[in-house]
Amino acid sequence: MKIVDTNISGLKILEPRVFKDSRGKFIKTFTNDFFIENNLDIHIKETYYSISHKDVIRGMHFQTPPYEHIKLVYVPAGKIIDVVLDIRKKSPTFGEYFSCELSSDNGKVLIIPKGLAHGFKSLQDNTNVTYMQTTCYAPNNDGGIRYDSFEFDWECVSPKSSDRDQSFATLKEFDSPFIFGINS
Repeated sequence: MKIVDTNISGLKILEPRVFKDSRGKFIKTFTNDFFIENNLDIHIKETYYSISHKDVIRGMHFQTPPYEHIKLVYVPAGKIIDVVLDIRKKSPTFGEYFSCELSSDNGKVLIIPKGLAHGFKSLQDNTNVTYMQTTCYAPNNDGGIRYDSFEFDWECVSPKSSDRDQSFATLKEFDSPFIFGINS
């Protein structure tokens, strides 16, 4: 695996080797020894996945302290534009976002640190997005920011989004409990 740093502190892209042959593909998305060797202190507690139709936008999600988590995200089937927004007070990149394509073709894995909001737009029907997290789901600490309240262009005329995601505060209205360098 190759680790690529992004413009947002702590946000990394893993580029695993993709093994292809006549049967299809094989991609290793997580190996604890590699994480230890590269000082990535990540202990997975929960995994889940979503399946989305084309033009579904999910996000921008996070969990608040003390149940904040590091999240690994990858796409075993389909393709998305993945978007991560820095919501850590005192961060040099507060309010800035990073986006990249995650797909079953490229096999990339995002490592999303604590204090960042995460969302995506599905580019194909039946896209599977898989999440691995360092804490378990805590409904009372589950939060979000409206996906359309910061400068990212989702390039979507008729997005499909949940009522819950539509009800989130805007980035401007949101009072973040995350502080850069303390709980991130």
